[in-house]
Amino acid sequence: MARLANLNGVSEKFSAIPKLSKLEKTRKRSKIMGLLEKQAEVSSHRISLTRRLALTSLASVALFGNASVEIASANEYWLDGPLPIPSVYNNIANEKTGTRSFLKTGIYIANIGTEGRKYRLKRYAFDLLAMADLIGKDTLNYVRKYLRLKSTFMYYDFDNVISAAEDGEKQPLTNLANRLFDNFEKLEDAAKQKNLSETEAYYQQTTPILQEVMDRMA
Repeated sequence: MARLANLNGVSEKFSAIPKLSKLEKTRKRSKIMGLLEKQAEVSSHRISLTRRLALTSLASVALFGNASVEIASANEYWLDGPLPIPSVYNNIANEKTGTRSFLKTGIYIANIGTEGRKYRLKRYAFDLLAMADLIGKDTLNYVRKYLRLKSTFMYYDFDNVISAAEDGEKQPLTNLANRLFDNFEKLEDAAKQKNLSETEAYYQQTTPILQEVMDRMA
């Protein structure tokens, strides 16, 4: 009888241990749940990435509006050597030096079409009109850097717009560009010399021309 009692005790202990099949099912369920969670994370990441790309596209459309922007292929942005210097086909350089002192090198200027360049000219003229608050005794170095960046784009954009203009519009646009760039050179030199009074004076002379550029490119 003692032996039977021992056997009954052993059988009760074994019955208390969960079956292997249940353990395997539990492990499989946990693996499946883990995979589902990972898939959900990946899918949510893809959705957020897709939303970001969509927002970027919408921002580009909002930026250029109805402008006929030429989309360059990826190969056009792959450069093996130094950045090319755009060619200039119109008489907008300084007559004495043959160039413009404010031009900044090492900048890639994408070809966004004539309408895109008109919009950029208008936009950068607006940005420089808002530069008045930046001009100060301790900020002339930043003024010069900001001016050089904006004016370099405007220089090459003006050349493109003049080339695409009708014959009767070429000379007025050339005169406008030269008046603007003559003032840019004076303004850039005054900021370089850290002469606050001259910088303010030349900036005041430049603002009406910037407004004129905005009106012509509207």
